[in-house]
Amino acid sequence: MLQIYCGNGKGKTTASVGSAVRAAGAGLKTAFIQFLKDGTSSEIAMLKKLPGMIVLYTTACDKFTFLMNDEEKEEVRRRHDQLLSQAESLLSEGLDVLILDEFNAAYKLGLMNKETALQLILSNKNRAEIIITGREPAPEFTEAADYISEISAVKHPYEHGISARKGIEY
Repeated sequence: MLQIYCGNGKGKTTASVGSAVRAAGAGLKTAFIQFLKDGTSSEIAMLKKLPGMIVLYTTACDKFTFLMNDEEKEEVRRRHDQLLSQAESLLSEGLDVLILDEFNAAYKLGLMNKETALQLILSNKNRAEIIITGREPAPEFTEAADYISEISAVKHPYEHGISARKGIEY
C-alpha cells in the first residue's frame, strides 16, 4: 500500500519515524531513506540502532535548495537517483516497508528522475508498504495512495522568529 504524510505542518517526518519504529518492532525489514536531508537530523541516530532497519541519505544536501547552484543541484539529483536505485534493490530483496522522507519536495523540484521514482512506487505499492512524506504530493501519487494524512500548521514558532531546535524540529 502507499501512504502519504503531507501538508504544511510539523510532524510528517515524525509520523514516518513512528511507522518505522512500529514496523521494526514487528520484525519487518524496513528502510528509511531521506531526500533533501544530510543525515544529521536527530532521528537518524536512533533509527540506525533498530534491528532490521536500513537508513540511507546523502551528505550532498547540506543546505537548502534555494541556496544551491546548478552544479550542486545536479549532484543532489545524481545522489537521489542512487537512493532510488538502492530502494529498488531492497524491494527486490523482499523489503517489507519503504519510507521515503521528503520525497514529495525532491520529486516536485526535479531533484530525481521522475519516471524512475514513479515506476518504483507504482510497481511496488502492492508488494510492500511504501510511505512518502513532504509537502504537496504530486497528483500521480495522491491518486494511487491508499492512505493520505495531511498535517496542517495552525501555529508554529517559526512565525515568531524561533529557529528549528535540535531534538524538537530536527
